[in-house]
Amino acid sequence: MKNYVSEFVGTTLLLAIVAGSGLMGETLGAGNGAVALLGNSIATGAGLYVLIVLLGPISGAHFNPAVSLMSWRLGHLSVKTMLGYWVCQFAGAVCGIWLTHFMFSLPIIQESSKARNGPGIWVSEFLSTLVLLAVIRMGDTASKDKIPMLLAMTVTAGYWFTSSTFFANPAVVVARSLTNTFVGIAPQDVLGFVVAELVAVLMMVVFFCREKVTQ
Repeated sequence: MKNYVSEFVGTTLLLAIVAGSGLMGETLGAGNGAVALLGNSIATGAGLYVLIVLLGPISGAHFNPAVSLMSWRLGHLSVKTMLGYWVCQFAGAVCGIWLTHFMFSLPIIQESSKARNGPGIWVSEFLSTLVLLAVIRMGDTASKDKIPMLLAMTVTAGYWFTSSTFFANPAVVVARSLTNTFVGIAPQDVLGFVVAELVAVLMMVVFFCREKVTQ
């Protein structure tokens, strides 16, 4: 049970960091998108590092259904545990958005109107997910103790070098469709993001994860 609680709490806090820093950056930047993105990316990378270091020893600090799927493929999770992680991750992501709305005195229930679509965006999200999973896979093999920093730096950089701003997480995509703020994504664009991410996950687990699968 502590593994599931860790995934729920970690994903909740991650989304609160993402959405809250986006709101704060947009407010303090007075409409300057570069300032907002800078604050958003730095806070997300820093927060992710802390969450992975503290919760990694408990649940593995996945906070991402794509990561859990790869972990199952590598034999680190059973199917039952993976499905439990997915429930906690999606629920935690949505709760993180709602928590942010509450902290900033915004309507709790929202729907994003921010369009994020097109071939370039979808390719960007495919690449983002592939890069994220590759860093985890290679780090787990060569430099396990450096994974928190590697992931934090990858996500921070990803905000800037990808046109999709490096979602790379189906739970994050769904949750961010529920906030009409700087970090939102219109509900009609969710499917394109999730499909791009799933293609990257499938490519990763089929071609680069050949360890024994846990039943």
